[in-house]
Amino acid sequence: MEQDPATLPPASLRWSGMTHPGRFRANNEDAFLALTFDAREFHYLGKTGQASLAQSDYVFAVSDGMGGAKSGEFASRIAVEKITRLLPKSFGMAAQHLDAGFEDVLATLFDSIHGAILDLGRHYEECQGMGATLSLAWFMPGWMCFCHIGDSRIYYLPKDGDSIQITHDHSHVGWQRRMGKINEREARSHPQRHALSQALGGGQKNIDPHIGRVACQPGDRFLICSDGLVDGLWDRRMTELARGELDASRLVLESVMESGRDNTTALLIEIEE
Repeated sequence: MEQDPATLPPASLRWSGMTHPGRFRANNEDAFLALTFDAREFHYLGKTGQASLAQSDYVFAVSDGMGGAKSGEFASRIAVEKITRLLPKSFGMAAQHLDAGFEDVLATLFDSIHGAILDLGRHYEECQGMGATLSLAWFMPGWMCFCHIGDSRIYYLPKDGDSIQITHDHSHVGWQRRMGKINEREARSHPQRHALSQALGGGQKNIDPHIGRVACQPGDRFLICSDGLVDGLWDRRMTELARGELDASRLVLESVMESGRDNTTALLIEIEE
């Protein structure tokens, strides 16, 4: 009988994050978040670090704002405020074997962010139509639970096995790629590759985020990134860099050098003993 990952000895995390405006944009509408929380409080984390999962859960997220001027930048940061309010109430879920329903917790979180962005658009003319992607990874003993909307991405790089894009791009081009109707080269050059079918805010009435979980073991890595990183790096090269030194700047700076047409963000997280 397979052992529940949550019953294994608590592991540690190492992480590295970086965001860059790119070579052609004056402002950066990407944002990334790293924080730790328990039932009582949360703490922001630095761009790099190492910590144990024994007493706290950890959240890492990337958001890409949309909307022109600086409203997109503002939208991507609303996510941070909602995360810090809602997730500490759900600490300890791994010890309960997730029976409280992590899917409900994450769906409520994304609905709250979506509603806040829509409210701003209704009340402030400069915020009308603004929106954001959000890819969020919640680490607890033995598990990584995720929630995602848009075309930022979460990749799973298991200790043994091939890299997997575990989130679905919310676009027609993303659907065509998943269905095998187009290949990576065709997806990268498709004229509609940035046209999203779902986002937080953006004037959309309802959202249906992609929610799931992955059992973790020491040696596993995860990459969370904005679409700017994908624009500059092919899948094979992205995997090579993500499996190398745990340094998000290596991915970001190479992507910016190869493309740099968009804001570019990466977060690398590794599970350790």
